[in-house]
Amino acid sequence: MTAPAELFARLRRAPDVEAPELVAVDATDRLLLDEAAASLALCGPGEVAVVDDAYGALTLGAVALHGASGVRVAQDLLVGERALARNAERTGLAGTFRSLPLAEVATGARVVLVQAPKALDALREIAERVAAVAAPDVTVLVGGRVKHMTHAMNDVLGDSFADVSATLARQKSRVLVARGPKRGPSSFPRAQEHPDLGLTVRAHGAVFAGTRIDVGTRTLLGALDRMAPDAGTALDLGCGTGVLAARLARTRPVLEVLAVDQSAAAVASARATAEANGLAGRIRVVRDDAADSLPDASVDLVVCNPPFHVGAAVVTTAADRLFAAAAQVLRPGGELWTVYNSALRYKPVLARLVGPTRVVVQTPKFTVTASARR
Repeated sequence: MTAPAELFARLRRAPDVEAPELVAVDATDRLLLDEAAASLALCGPGEVAVVDDAYGALTLGAVALHGASGVRVAQDLLVGERALARNAERTGLAGTFRSLPLAEVATGARVVLVQAPKALDALREIAERVAAVAAPDVTVLVGGRVKHMTHAMNDVLGDSFADVSATLARQKSRVLVARGPKRGPSSFPRAQEHPDLGLTVRAHGAVFAGTRIDVGTRTLLGALDRMAPDAGTALDLGCGTGVLAARLARTRPVLEVLAVDQSAAAVASARATAEANGLAGRIRVVRDDAADSLPDASVDLVVCNPPFHVGAAVVTTAADRLFAAAAQVLRPGGELWTVYNSALRYKPVLARLVGPTRVVVQTPKFTVTASARR
């Protein structure tokens, strides 16, 4: 067994965004491992599962601090998977876990550790997937910051488990404990018709905006017919449910359309959206980190509605990485069209990272720009 302080001091966020206010291990990780200690001690090989481990603290903590073996892990974000792999190498714990899809990760599990997502639909899908395949005596521990936890989370867990209780809070974190799985089918992906766009959007629980189309994306969609009319290849960078990719594929029949996202839920949603609209053969969807699976200078047009939050912090470097990625994959003269909150004033950043940038649409809330690759 390893001392917690020794283990946690060696964990890093890389390759995710690093910033002074962002950490690789938080109070929720520590509380979850402490609350799960007695249950983990009773588990045999392959009976521990972890969902949405941010950077590996839960997985590696279960192994190094509590003797778990054959741990199975499902992480929505690819940077989380890569950080876990790096941290495992750094701590000498490589080979102690396996990464699996959410639908499979909890098969036969007796203990499941979950970093609580902020979206209730994300929690609902996790609960449904775990309850459907876990052992009958499974104990599910869902941890989060108190300020982000609501009674609605208890209700969501209660739809998939017979007994739900809460632990005492510690260092502004709390754990919900669920037992008695109720077997049943998953209600995801969900679907919603958008007649004004002629699209059906399908979404898994953890994808941004769900089946809705957020205002930023709608603003960018309004400029679609003005984008690079001679483009042969287009990329929806950080595609979410794939709405931008679907509209490009539908309105430009000869355009080769790619869609990438680091979220497993987003990739599954974009594929489902493409299929629901008869566009599965027109859109290639890939899970990667900031288009790192694509060759340099291989795309004529990039569309992007970037995030500007990392966790609870406003960190503009999250968008900067996508802008830099667009510059990498665009051919000279190709264009990045992006939308962002007008208060963020990204135009100088885009000009520096990509090339000459013009404002196409500006409202008090959102700005759409087009940047030409130098």
